[in-house]
Amino acid sequence: MAWPRTSLRLSIALILSLTLIVVSGRTMPKRETLNIVLGEETEETPEPIPTPWPEQFHALMVMNNTNKPELQVVDLWYDWPNGCNLNLIQNQLGKLLHDVEWDNGTSYYYTLGVGDDGGRECCIMHFPVGILRPNWLEGANYLGQSYVDGFLCNVWEKVDFIWYYEDVVTKRPIHWLFFTGMSAHVMTFEVGAVLEDSKWQAPAHCFDKQAEHGTPEQTSLLRPPVASV
Repeated sequence: MAWPRTSLRLSIALILSLTLIVVSGRTMPKRETLNIVLGEETEETPEPIPTPWPEQFHALMVMNNTNKPELQVVDLWYDWPNGCNLNLIQNQLGKLLHDVEWDNGTSYYYTLGVGDDGGRECCIMHFPVGILRPNWLEGANYLGQSYVDGFLCNVWEKVDFIWYYEDVVTKRPIHWLFFTGMSAHVMTFEVGAVLEDSKWQAPAHCFDKQAEHGTPEQTSLLRPPVASV
């Protein structure tokens, strides 16, 4: 069973997942809406720092690839105490992909086979790093402030891989922009939301002989580059 490259790159896209090798020599994708306004720094106004993620949260995001036609809705569950992260990735008029990531570096990408085709697919990937820490933005470069999606945001960049927009007032994430051109717009953000235990379990067909195994060339949505761990 051969998985389409576009399916594997659903997580290779927010969250919440960052290359295994630090990407160097990349420039930020051009966007008309990105207009960083650098303010004058004074001793009275220290440079802001990114707010650490809550240890548990649920976010609903709209993902758009600015370089090619690719639109997705991502249902993200982040659970740092239990060492896991789940992306439910709905492709436009396509399959619903489950991406269950564990802090031991193992990720399960699978479909449940519902719908007309009835197909069940699974691919198990092994990463050299776990999921993002709540403070994964430590050391990010502050770029200034910019309006995005109608919100005034502080903007940071990290390892030439992600540009992160945080609401100035609420400190909640608003927008993520990846070097690949994938853009995430946060629609809802529920602090403290916890997914029931049964939803984290990969299905039986991920453990039969037909399940694929591999080491990815790139990373999932919420896995950091090795150098930033």
